[in-house]
Amino acid sequence: MLDSSPDRAHLRFRVKGTVLGTAADVMVRTSEAPRLSPLHRLRELWGARQILGNLVRKEVKVKYKSSVLGVTWSMLNPILYLAVFSLVFSVVLRNGLPHFPIYLLSGLLAWNLFATSLALCARSVVDNANLVTKVYFPREILPLASIGAAGVDFLTQGLVLLAFMVFLRYGVLGWNLLLLPLSMLVLLLLTAALGMFVAALNVRYRDTQHLLAVALLTWFWVTPVVYPSGLVWQTLGRHAVFKLLYLANPMAAVVLGFQRALYGVPNPVAHTASGPQVVHALAPVSLGWLALLLGAVALGCIILLGLAWRTYFRMSGDFAEEL
Repeated sequence: MLDSSPDRAHLRFRVKGTVLGTAADVMVRTSEAPRLSPLHRLRELWGARQILGNLVRKEVKVKYKSSVLGVTWSMLNPILYLAVFSLVFSVVLRNGLPHFPIYLLSGLLAWNLFATSLALCARSVVDNANLVTKVYFPREILPLASIGAAGVDFLTQGLVLLAFMVFLRYGVLGWNLLLLPLSMLVLLLLTAALGMFVAALNVRYRDTQHLLAVALLTWFWVTPVVYPSGLVWQTLGRHAVFKLLYLANPMAAVVLGFQRALYGVPNPVAHTASGPQVVHALAPVSLGWLALLLGAVALGCIILLGLAWRTYFRMSGDFAEEL
């Protein structure tokens, strides 16, 4: 018997047979291969790149629809964070970190892309239920479009960081800038992998989006975005095991890479009333060590992306039935 469906991506043949005298139903997918073929799928995704672009534009338009300031709201987000954390860490707790806006925004730039992308990915399939149930296209496009829409905010927030660097006359030159594209690559790999996981899980288990919000809040505070990573290094001291556990957080490596590339100075000198004072701002590691760390994390993210892609592909065949 052929199960009817408006989407050819979700057609099934139900074949009745006997196994040891017992009736058994076998479900056969007719529009997708039984297993993911990465190269073939990549060609499909490339062929559907126009759909991806349209979905990214739609995500951005819907987000700022009927908004007076429009995309300017994405610039106000890091400025608000900066105002709050500057008050806490520069006035109340007094960490004494020179050029704190540059330090904070360099880490916040990476974190906002990660957190915003995952939040959008979690609802990417659910929010496009009408499209999923009526039109065939590679379903991976939905979480990728969410990451693309978050990338627009990333670019505008990058302009905020650039404006602060110009205003404070803070320039960063040298080999440390090479860490920026490497950190960006790791960030995109990690975001794509986790984005596919949460997008697929949220179709079946709608609590996923709510658990994700709690997980991201916790994850934010175990990542050195607002507090100096150099302080963590100093606190852990010679306990190499604890440092490895801390670096098991892949976003810690990404944020360290962004901060080292854009903030640049591991141990800046702060001019206080009692005289010059060295502040442990960034982890006291070499550029080569940090590049190797990011390379190792990138390798792990590639493996994770492969697993996430296969999981998403396998679960996507049931999206229309579960929405």
